[in-house]
Amino acid sequence: MGTEASMQHVVVMRHGDRWDDAEPLWTAGAERPWDPPLTEGGRDRAYCVGRRLRRELGFPIHRAFVSPFLRCAETAAEVVTALCAVDHDDDLRRLAGETLSVDPARVKVSIEYGLCEIFSTKGIRVDRIPKDGEWSFNISELEAMMPAGTVDRTVECVDEKVDLKFLSFTISISSKGVRAVISAFLPDVRVYVVEYCAYSHQQRRISFNSDNKFTAGNFEVVPDDLETGIRFRLTSELKSVE
Repeated sequence: MGTEASMQHVVVMRHGDRWDDAEPLWTAGAERPWDPPLTEGGRDRAYCVGRRLRRELGFPIHRAFVSPFLRCAETAAEVVTALCAVDHDDDLRRLAGETLSVDPARVKVSIEYGLCEIFSTKGIRVDRIPKDGEWSFNISELEAMMPAGTVDRTVECVDEKVDLKFLSFTISISSKGVRAVISAFLPDVRVYVVEYCAYSHQQRRISFNSDNKFTAGNFEVVPDDLETGIRFRLTSELKSVE
């Protein structure tokens, strides 16, 4: 038997509109100022972007790995709902606050500590770090936010058992999210806007041999004609302007 190859796709998305950006004074009295929820508009935006991914991305999303921050879990809940919705004409019902029927077999979700910016001094503001060092993530509560039947608790944490190329990719995500991914893979590009729920699309070739072992290529950013919410320019263009 010869070698078979396929493409692995990874979509990295920023969370939706966070409450402390809409209400800056919220952090002063918040019990967990480092862990704001989404605004209602942020939830709606996340659902709408998930709906657009379902309709226009060109390939199915089977797995979702989510940072344990509340804003990320709430974003994932809306996106996964859109991806798993049984009746694609239910969008108006969702925006009206109704619970939609979903097919949990379409996407499986795991909360992933390895995507959390607490492991990067560049990814979170010092004044938002808990003084006692206790982040106190309640994983059970976060998992309960996901559509029924979509949570997969059998997946090992990414920092425990994973190939080095994917680990490197994950570290780049946890440091500063979508902006870091684009900058890492496109060094000649300067990112100047990353909107809420903006996303980037990366892919790599996976080759399997007759022993069911595989080799993986390097990730590359895929040029996308869709509206992804990321604004950037080539550094050569910026130099010519300067």
